[in-house]
Amino acid sequence: MKQLTSAEVRQMYLDFFKSKGHSVEPSASLVPVDDPTLLWINSGVATLKKYFDGSIVPENPRITNAQKSIRTNDIENVGRTARHHTMFEMLGNFSIGDYFKKEAIHWAWEFLTSPEWIGFDPEKLYVTVYPKDTEAKRIWLEEVGLPADHVVEVEDNFWDIGAGPSGPDSEIFYDRGEEFNDLAADDPENYPGGENERYLEIWNLVFSEFNHKPDDTYEPLPHKNIDTGMGLERMVSIIQDAPTNFETDLFLPIIHAIEEISGAVKYGASPVTDVSFKVIADHIRALSFAIGDGALPSNEGRGYVLRRLLRRAVMHGQKLQIQDSFLYKLVPVVGKIMESYYPEVLEKQAFIEKVIRTEEERFHETINEGLAILDQVIVQVKADNNDTLNGKDIFKLYDTYGFPVELTEEVAEEAGLKVDHAGFEKEMDAQRERARAARSNELSMGEQSALLTDIKVDSQYVGYERLQAESELLVIVQEDAIVSEAAAGKAQLIFAQTPFYAEMGGQIADTGSILDEQGNLVATVENVKKAPNGQFLHHVEVETAIKEGTTYSLVVDVTRHSRIIKNHTATHMLHKALKEVLGSHANQAGSLVTPGHLRFDFTHFGQVTAEELQQMEQIVNEKIWEALPVVTVETDIDTAKSMGAMALFGEKYGHDVRVVNIADWSIELCGGNHVINTEDIGIFKIVSESGIGAGVRRIEAVTSKEAYELLRQEELRLREVAQIVKAPQLKETVSRVEQLQTQLREVQKENEALASKLANQQAGDIFKDVKEVNGLSYIAAQVNVKDMNQLRQLADQWKQKATSQVLVLATTANEKVNLLAAVSPEGLEKGLKAGDLIKAIAPKVGGGGGGRPDMAQAGGKNPEGIPTALAEVATWLASK
Repeated sequence: MKQLTSAEVRQMYLDFFKSKGHSVEPSASLVPVDDPTLLWINSGVATLKKYFDGSIVPENPRITNAQKSIRTNDIENVGRTARHHTMFEMLGNFSIGDYFKKEAIHWAWEFLTSPEWIGFDPEKLYVTVYPKDTEAKRIWLEEVGLPADHVVEVEDNFWDIGAGPSGPDSEIFYDRGEEFNDLAADDPENYPGGENERYLEIWNLVFSEFNHKPDDTYEPLPHKNIDTGMGLERMVSIIQDAPTNFETDLFLPIIHAIEEISGAVKYGASPVTDVSFKVIADHIRALSFAIGDGALPSNEGRGYVLRRLLRRAVMHGQKLQIQDSFLYKLVPVVGKIMESYYPEVLEKQAFIEKVIRTEEERFHETINEGLAILDQVIVQVKADNNDTLNGKDIFKLYDTYGFPVELTEEVAEEAGLKVDHAGFEKEMDAQRERARAARSNELSMGEQSALLTDIKVDSQYVGYERLQAESELLVIVQEDAIVSEAAAGKAQLIFAQTPFYAEMGGQIADTGSILDEQGNLVATVENVKKAPNGQFLHHVEVETAIKEGTTYSLVVDVTRHSRIIKNHTATHMLHKALKEVLGSHANQAGSLVTPGHLRFDFTHFGQVTAEELQQMEQIVNEKIWEALPVVTVETDIDTAKSMGAMALFGEKYGHDVRVVNIADWSIELCGGNHVINTEDIGIFKIVSESGIGAGVRRIEAVTSKEAYELLRQEELRLREVAQIVKAPQLKETVSRVEQLQTQLREVQKENEALASKLANQQAGDIFKDVKEVNGLSYIAAQVNVKDMNQLRQLADQWKQKATSQVLVLATTANEKVNLLAAVSPEGLEKGLKAGDLIKAIAPKVGGGGGGRPDMAQAGGKNPEGIPTALAEVATWLASK
C-alpha cells in the first residue's frame, strides 16, 4: 500500500475528480451563511443543497469538494470509539443532472484501486447495494467485475431525509483483516455493512433519483443527481495502518503536544487517559475551525456547542494533570497540520487563541462555582436524609457547567453518597431527542422542480448603467406554467435585459413599472429574484394583458433606488469603520439594505460600548464629508484580492467580480449598486446595537432623509424634557436634570432613614409578641415596610435578639405580598426548615417560594390572604 499523508490523500481525491471534469468547490465556512435550517455545515452536500433542489443551476454540473463538517449528536462517544469525531472532513463528488450510476461506480473503483491513485488491493474491497437497485448491482458485478460474494444486499441502503431528493445508495467497505475481528465468525453483524470493526465503510455513493413527496410517495426526479461522501479520517487510518483515526497524522501531532503540556501522562499508558488525549485532540480541532469561521462560545445555539466542547476538553485536561489553561497552545499545532488546504487557522491564530484562552479562564472560575453548587446539593441531600444524588441534579451540573458525570460521582462518593445513573440517563435521552428533532430540520431540502431549471434563455442586467430600458419579454410564468400571454394577476417575467436589480447580497430588489409602447402601465414590478440559471425573474402584478415576444419599457422607481444605494454604500463604510474600531475579527455575518434603513450583522465577542459606536459613526460621517469618490470596476478575483478587496463572510465568488473602491479606504467585492460619491449619502446615524445570537451582534442605522428625521425627533424630545425640567435653554437641560437627580437622592436618603426608624420601632413591638405551639416558640406578624430587603433587615435583628425559634413576617407593596420565614439554630436542631414552612403558607397569599433551611422567602398576589397565612404558621408547627 502507498505511504500517503492526509494532505496527499485529500489533494489526490480532488485531482482525480478534476481530471474527470469536475469543478473543485472550496470548503465552505462551518457556519451556514444562507441556510437557517442548519446549526452547522454537517456534510459535503450541505453547502450544495441549492443545486440539488434546483433553486440554482451550477456553472458546471460536476462538482467535487473537501468539506470541513461538524456533528455533535454523538459527543459522548468521541474518544471512546475508533472513529467518532465532532469535526471531520468529507470528500465528495457530485453530479447535478449530469452523469449517474455508471460513472459514479466506475470512477470510485478507479480511484480506490488504480496504482496511479490510491492503489488498494481489489480483494480487500466489498460493496453493499439496495436490494431493489438491480442496476447498481449489475454494474458492480458485470462491468466492474466484483465477485458475487463481494456484493451484499442491505435493506437500509436507501438515502432519505423525509422530503425532497432521495434514492438508493451503494457503500464501499475495506476489509482490515482478521486482526480487527471483534465478533465471532457466526455473529449476524460480522459482514460488510454490519456493526463491526473489521469491515470499515469508506465511501457512500448516493443515487438521488426520486422526489419524496409530502404524501409519502416517490416520483422520479426531473434531473437525477449523484451525491457521494468519503470520510478523510477513515481513509487515512487505513492508508497509514492506524488502529484508530487518532493514530494518524491528522491527530498524533496534537496528542504529542498534549503530552508535552502534561509532562506527567503519556499516550498509550492507559485506556482511560487515552480517552482524554483523544477528546482533547478532537475538540480543539472543532474549536479552532469553528471560531476561525466566526462562531463564538455562548449559552445558546452553536455557541453553546463550542462552550460544551471546550469545557469537556478542559475537564479531560485535568485528568492528564493539566491544571492551567492549555487549549489555546494547541491552536498552532492544528493550524500546521491543516495548513496545506485550510490556511485560515494560522491566519486567524491570534484571534482563535484569544477566544479560547478567555473562555478557558472563565471556565476555571465556573468550575469553582459548580463545585460550590454541588456542595450545596450534597448538603441538601443529607439534610433530607437521602443517600443518593438525584439524576436531574447530575444532569444540570453536566449540561450547565460542563461537569463530566465521573467528576460528580467522585465528589459524591467522597461525601458518602450514591449516584442516580438511571435518572441522569433519562435526562440525557430527553436531550438527545431534542437534538434529533433539531437535526430533522437540519436535513431539510427543497423539492426539485424542472419548470424554472429548464429555462435557458439569456437575460442581462443593465442597471449599473441606466434605470430605464427597452427590452423584449422572453418568458412568462403564471400559475406554475410557462405561457405565451398573461392576463391580469400575479406572474413572473424574464426579459432580454433589465435595469431592475434582483434581491441578493443583502440589497433588496428594485421595484417599478412596465410600460407598453404608448407609455401605458401594463404591470407593476413588486420584487425581482434570480432564477436557477441566473436570469432576473420579475415578480409582477399584471394590469393588462402582457405577451411574450413584445418589447416593453422597464422603468425603475428612481427615488426608491436612490435611497437604497445610499444605504448600501453606507453599509460598506460602516463595515470598514467597525473593523478599525473593534478589530479585524469583526466579520460581516449578514446585512440588509432597504430604502428606509440598513442592518449590519457582525461577529464579535463582548459588548460594543457607546464610545465605540460613537467612534464608528464619527468615522463614517467624516468620510461622507470628505466627499470621497466611489469607483466600481470589473476584474478577475485574483486581481481584486491583490488590490486588497475584502471578501464578505462565507460568500462564494466566481472568476469575474466587481470591486467597490471608496478612495482606497474601503475596498470590497460586491455586485450591488452604490452612490458615485460619499457626499451623496448626506448623513449617517446609528439607531441601535444589540446581540442577536451566539457571538453575533447587529447595528441598525439610517442615512440621508431618515437620519435627518431621526435627529429632528430626538431634538423635539429633548425640547420636551427641557420644558419639563424648566431649563431656559436646551444646552442647560443636562445640568438641570443633574440638579433634580441630586435633590431626588437626598429625598430618598431621608425616606430610607425614616423607613429604617419605623422598622426598628416595629421590631421592638413584634419581637415581644412571642407565641408557642408544642414547645416551639414563634413570631408571626404583618409589618409596614416597603420591600423584601427590609424584611431581611428585621430578620437580622431577630437573629441577634434570639427571641424565638421561628420568625414569619409579611408585608405588602403595590398589591403584591412579600413573605419571609426564618428558623434559629435551635429550631434547625429540632428539624424545622424555613423552606418547608414558606412552601406551606405561601399558597394562602396566592404565591410560592423557597430557600435555605434557615431562611426562605416567597411572593404572592393576594394581600387579603396574609392573616390566613400567618395563622397557618401555628398549624404547621403543631404538625411538627
